[in-house]
Formats: sequence, C-alpha cells, structure tokens
Amino acid sequence: MDESLQDQNKLPELKLDSKQAQGFISFFKSLTKDPRAIRFFDRRDYYTAHGENATFIAKTYYYTTTALRQLGSGSDGISSVSVNRNMFETIVRDLLLERTDHTLQLYEGSGSNWRLSKSGTPGNLGSFEDVLFANNEMQDSPAIVALYPNFRENECTIGLSYVDLSKRVLGLAEFVDDSQFTNVESALVALGCKECLFPLESGKSIEIKSLHDALSRCGVLLSERKKTEFKSRDLAQDLSRLIKGSIEPVRDLLSGMDYASGSLGALLSYAELLADESNYGNFTIQKYNLDSYMRLDSAAMRALNVLESKTDANKNFSLFGLMNRTCTAGMGKRLLNRWLKQPLLDVTEINSRLDLVQAFVEDTALRQDLRQHLRRISDVERLMHNLEKKRAGLQHIIKLYQSSIRLPYIKSALERYDGQFSPLIKEKYLDQLECYIDDNHLNKFVALVETAVDLEQLENGEYMISPGYDQKLCELKSERDAVEQKIHNLHKETANDLDLPLDKALKLDKGTQFGHVFRITKKEEPKVRKKLATQFIILETRKDGVKFTNSKLKKLGDQYQKVLEEYTSCQKEIVARVVRTAATFSEVFDTLAGILSELDVLLSFADLATSCPTPYARPNITAADEGDIVLEGSRHPCVEAQDGVNFIPNDCNLIRGKSWFQIITGPNMGGKSTFIRQVGVNVLMAQVGCFVPCDKAHISVRDCIFARVGAGDCQLRGVSTFMQEMLETASILKGATDRSLIIIDELGRGTSTYDGFGLAWAICEHLVAVTKAPTLFATHFHELTALAHENAYSELSKKPNQGVANYHVSAHIDSESHKLTMLYKVEQGACDQSFGIHVAEFANFPESVVALAREKAAELEDFSPDLIISNHSKEEVEPKRKRECDSEDMSRGAARACRFLQEFTALPFEQMESKQAFQHISKLRSDLEKDASDSSWLQQFF
Repeated sequence: MDESLQDQNKLPELKLDSKQAQGFISFFKSLTKDPRAIRFFDRRDYYTAHGENATFIAKTYYYTTTALRQLGSGSDGISSVSVNRNMFETIVRDLLLERTDHTLQLYEGSGSNWRLSKSGTPGNLGSFEDVLFANNEMQDSPAIVALYPNFRENECTIGLSYVDLSKRVLGLAEFVDDSQFTNVESALVALGCKECLFPLESGKSIEIKSLHDALSRCGVLLSERKKTEFKSRDLAQDLSRLIKGSIEPVRDLLSGMDYASGSLGALLSYAELLADESNYGNFTIQKYNLDSYMRLDSAAMRALNVLESKTDANKNFSLFGLMNRTCTAGMGKRLLNRWLKQPLLDVTEINSRLDLVQAFVEDTALRQDLRQHLRRISDVERLMHNLEKKRAGLQHIIKLYQSSIRLPYIKSALERYDGQFSPLIKEKYLDQLECYIDDNHLNKFVALVETAVDLEQLENGEYMISPGYDQKLCELKSERDAVEQKIHNLHKETANDLDLPLDKALKLDKGTQFGHVFRITKKEEPKVRKKLATQFIILETRKDGVKFTNSKLKKLGDQYQKVLEEYTSCQKEIVARVVRTAATFSEVFDTLAGILSELDVLLSFADLATSCPTPYARPNITAADEGDIVLEGSRHPCVEAQDGVNFIPNDCNLIRGKSWFQIITGPNMGGKSTFIRQVGVNVLMAQVGCFVPCDKAHISVRDCIFARVGAGDCQLRGVSTFMQEMLETASILKGATDRSLIIIDELGRGTSTYDGFGLAWAICEHLVAVTKAPTLFATHFHELTALAHENAYSELSKKPNQGVANYHVSAHIDSESHKLTMLYKVEQGACDQSFGIHVAEFANFPESVVALAREKAAELEDFSPDLIISNHSKEEVEPKRKRECDSEDMSRGAARACRFLQEFTALPFEQMESKQAFQHISKLRSDLEKDASDSSWLQQFF
C-alpha cells in the first residue's frame, strides 16, 4: 500500500492520563441522549468520538470494530475511536452532504470542560462550510423546509416554508394536498430539501404516518419541533429585520397564509437567523407556486436517473452527470442541479432557452471562446456568501477580482455574435453586463483592489495590502525594512569578526522560538569556540549546528518583532475595511453570478448537443392542451453514452385520440423499460431547455411526470415490493391530470397473477377513461392488449376510445435452434408470447430445467413454442392457444364477462332466500352460456 495512504488511514493514538480520562468520561455521560447526533471532540491534532458514535464510525468508515479503543476501565469505561484530520473531513462531508439521517456536533475543550463549538445538519451546513468546501465545489444549495399540516375530514391543508441559507432566500406556500401528499413530495424534490421541520404530534395518526412516509421517500432528515414553535406572532417584526426593502409587501404576502406563516416562524427560530447580524437586510422573501415548474416526485427522479447516485458506475449513469459540462467553479453545477429539479412549463420561457442553446450550437467559435473565459471564473456566489458572513480574507477578494477582469472579454465575445438570436442575447446578457460593468459598479471594485492589494506579491503566493494604500502602513513598512537592513548589516559584521563566509558558514535564521539568531555548523564551531564563549550567548546546540546571539542582535530582533506586530495588526484592520467595502458590491456580484451561471449551463447544453456521436435535435414545443408527443429516432442519452453500446433508436408517437395510451409488450431484456424511460427523459430535457437525443421531436408540455418503474424492497421502512408499487401507483391515480405524462413498468407483478392482472386492468381503465394522460404502460400481461379494441371497456366506462394502442418490442426466434435474438425495435401491434424460457436459456439454465419449464407452461397456458414474431414478417406460424381467439373475440368476451360480474354483484343477497338467489344465479349463468356460443374466449370458462 502507498505510504501516504497508510499515514492517512493510520489511527491517531488517544493520549489521556487517568485523571483526564475520568474527567472526560463524567462530562460525556452528562450529555443528553440524541440518537441522531454524531459528536466529535477536537483534541487539536486529531478528533475523537465515543460510545455508540464510536461504534458507528468504526463500522461505517473503518469497516472494522478493531478501530475501537476503551477509555477508562470497568463499568465506567466507554468505547472510543480517534480520527485524523483527513478522515474527519471525509466523515463530515458524508454525514452532511450524502446521508440524511444524522446531525453533527463538534466540541472543544479539555478534561471535563468542553463546549459545543459547531453544529450542523444536512439542511444547515453553516458552521462546517470551511471544512466541507475548502477543497470541494458546492454542487447543491440545500434547503430547510418546515411543514405545518392541518387535517380536516378528507383533506389536509399544508403550510410550507423554506430557507435557502446560501442564497439567503425565504419562501412560503399554502395548499391542499391528497392522502398520498403528492404536492408535498414534488415541492421537496423541486426545492432540493435536505431537512424538514415538523410539529411534534402526541399521537401518530394514519394521516401523519402517510406524511412521514412521503418525507422518507424524499430522503430528508425529519426534525420534530414543539408545536408551540409553529406560531406567526411577531413574524412580521422579525422579517422586517431580515428582509431587504419595505415590510409592507411582506405583510401582504403573509396575510391569509396562517399555516405557512406558522411554519416560517418555526424555521426562523430553528435556523437562528436573527442571532446573526450579517443576515439583517440581506434576505429576500417570495411566494412559492406549486404550478411554476413541472412536478417530479421521488419515484420519477429515481426512475429517470435525474441526479447522481453513489452507486453510479460512471458520471454518465445520471442525467446530471451526463449534462454537467459546466466550466465555472460550482455556480453552473448548482444551477443545472436546480433546473433539472424544476423543468419549465411556460412555452415562451422554454423556447427562450432553446434559442440561446441553438445560437451556441450554430456558432462554434462563440461557444468555445465563452467556455474558455468561463473556466477562469471562480464561484462568485460562494465568495460573496463568505464576504457577507465576514468569513472572507484577502484571497477571496483576489478571486473576485480575477473573475471580474474576465467579464469585459465575455461581453466582447457576445457582442461579436451577429446571428438570428442577437436581439435575445442583447436583452438577456449584454444590456445587463453594460449596466454593471461601468465606473459606478464593477470597475469601481476593480479599481479598489488594484489600489489596495499588492498584486506583484501574488506571484509569490502572498496576499498583502499595497503599502502605498495607507500612510500608517507605509510608515511601518519603511520602519520594518530599516530594522531588517540593520540586522543584515550586523550579520555581515559578525561574519567578518568571526572570519566566516557569509551565508555559507554563518547563517541568519528567523524562527518562532528565539526570533533572529546566528547559526553555524558543528564542524565550524571549534574554529570560533573561544569567541563564542566570550562575546556571544549560545542558545542551542543540535545536529544541524549551534544557534547563538548577542545583545545587539537580540535588541534588533525585539525591535523587528514589535514593528512586525504593528504592521500585521494595521494590515489586518485594512483588510477588514477592504472586505467590508467589497461586501457592498453584493448586488452587483449576485446579478453577475446569475448571468454567468446561466451562460455556463446553456453552453454546457450546447456542448452536449454537438459532441455526441449522433447530434441532438431542437424540440418543437407546444402548450399542454395542444399538440402531441412525437419523438422520431429517439434514444436514451445515458444509455447511449456508455462504453460499447450501439444504441438502436426508436420512434414514439403519443397521438391524441389514436395512441395517447400505449400498452407495450415483449420479452424481458427486449428494451421496454429503456424505451419508456427514454421518452420521460426526452420530455424532461426539452422542458429544461436542452436539445434532445432524437432526429426530430414535437413535445406538448407536461405539468408532471409520474413514473412507476421497478419498485425495490424497502424493508428498512417496513415496506414490501408490492406495497411500494401500490403506494407509487396511488400517487399517480390521485395526482395525475390530463396534462401529465405517465410511465408504468410491470405493474401488478408483486402479487398473484389474477390479482395483479385485475389491478393492472382496472388501473389502465381509470387512466384511459378518467385521467386521460399520455401513458406508456409496459407489461407482461398480454391480455391487457384487449383494451386497444374499441368496445373492450365501453360497457364499463360508457366513454369512447381515448386512443389506446398496442406496441411491442420485437424479437426473432430461429425456428430450428429456438435461439432468441433481441431486435430492440418498438413496433405497432401486440406481442402475445412470453419469452421467459428463452431468457432462461440465455442465462445457461440446465437443459432439464428448461425442458420441464416448457412442459409446465404448456399445461398451464396451452403454450406452443413455435410462435415467431419476426421483425420482417410479424406472422404467427401457429396460434398461442389451441382455441383460436382473435383480439375482437377476446374483447367482446371480456365485456360480456364484466357485465355478468356487475349483474351478479348487484343482486341483493341479504334480502333474498337461498332458493331465490340460486334461481337468479342460474339464469345469469344460462344467459352467459348462450352468449358464449359465439365466443371461443368465453367458452373456455365452461
């Protein structure tokens, strides 16, 4: 193993004597129990954790309990683990940025005297920002949300508020939600919520449990607070200190939103916004509108692989990883992250983004020039955040300066563009840059830095105030230089006196212990031993030589130290003054950060569209109530980006009244799941404002994407595969509208075949007849294809066909070898054969097992293995069932069977005698048998 890696993973030794250990143990045991809190103790050179925290860290990060040590003895002893600085930073990043199930506390002190110095949660990173982002870019702006639910009869009013601490934005909303809390879930996803405050309930009702489940699906940390904290009294007064501008618009915003105001009151208290004076007058407040963006719940985010996951094999596994080609240091990434969670609904706004992307796609020189300049732009948002928080130094000012001097080049590059979108570029960027790059705004800041900072010292890696900036500093520098010159002169005199070569034999050292001292090697010491003993004071004798001084050097050294301290103190005051002045430019830099990050993301979209082996196309966008969803030659962007994949494109034609609801059948591994997901991904990309991986695309804007794709077991939450599937489907049935897009894969597979098929059929009927949303429904229940025939469900719904169409993914079976070849093409028509046994052959099942499987399948399903669905002919060599039942026969039979069931369930059995009931049932059966004489499908039931 590499030595540096060994050092990094080496456990620091916990050095405490028995008295210190006893004092610490008594303090540690006095702490209140908090199962979510991970507590670290700063030992200066390393950190420790104890008790259950130590066990958690040993198992989670060291992967072994051998890292544990016992502090103290016997029953008083506690488990302990020590971590070095690198490991501490790794753990902090994981707990606060990746996981959402713990809070973090850092204590400082010694013996039995310790105090809490820092605390952080996934939603409130403030105290640990120096650790989290010292060497890493901030990829997301975590938000804390507070929810205040009010349950009444069959509905729930939700008061929601949020705070984005990095952008200093407050928001609130009040809305009615359904029993699955689909609105809450989509709001949490859109806001990037990492932590949620919730009123502590004495009793856990079913409704509260459902709301907790919705929060759990979003992976947020749930922080329960006392109900008394959710109050709006004095809220307007508190906000008047935080919000920029007049308080009157804020009062108007709060009026009529009692629950949202209560949740905002709890949020202000929890985040302690009023305790930090740097927050005063720096926050903005806004009403959050649920209908501002496309709604995406946690299931859709997972199904479409929108954001990165720790399990991704490479960055192209997620849409964010694929699309993130941003150049700025963090700003572009955060904006892309937000855009992917908040796709647009406004056609004009979407087309505005697409126009800009098209401009950058068509003008390669402009695109490359702008990206080259953006690579030199620092994270302006984070730098301004540090300035406003008074955590900035001269190096932050320099980074802002270096970014500022690039802006005229960016402006010049944009001015050179003379294409069809010139007016848009002028309106969006050039006019604003013109406004802010002038002598009253950015140039004023540039002049301040060039005057105040010694830019020549930057080459030496030193951040210093220019001596000429301040008269006192200039005088102190002159005085310091004069004393330094006297010390050098004394060095020369002493070298002559001792007859030693200057610097080679007699060196001048400057250290923290002795200040300025002379040093000679031990080899030279015998030559001057006599003079050293009589004229100098020997301070230290070590392997590297003898250190000595005299009264003159000591006096000059003390004088130098005194002047240096004055100079450092004066420079510190001037730096603080410069930082305060720079902070007054926050409005300028906030606007410029918005322009730069937006440019960065749109250029990233253009780079993606042009650099793929098959270029992306600009989608044609129409309003939600008009147009269809037609994707010609569509591909899945993440799948085609994987190494060694030769992706086969497919068309998707979701046409109103014709194929608005598509049932897709076909073999496992044939590409059904990839196809339906790629449609969702293409729609999402288009509404974000990006070109799409298609030859041509026409997209009717969708207000929501619902996805039920491959639910996994959630045993940690006590939710089975089937229950998870039903919960996600319930969200679709309650939350979807005719403007949504629905993607469902393999519904009903988690229970018995008959129950599963019944549920799948009923859900399809509801989506077709009631919801009327464009839907892609992939299934192995081939009988569902009967829905596509006009009268299959008319007797139940009493509504005309809403446009149900059958599609299948094609496969070819060699008639002699029975070998299956996947063709990955989606074509019209139903596939009424299962290919499970062929897939088992692919997996090298033993021949005897495959043969028995064919035999049992034939018994249960009258299965004939000679069916061929060819990509060329699509002809059935033999029917699947021995009784020949065409699709129309099945449709008529199913409708008649449904009528029989309706009539049967309508019988008032509780008011009838058994004989009378038997007569009615016999008549129903007799009528059904008569009608079955013309239906082979019905005859199989008698």
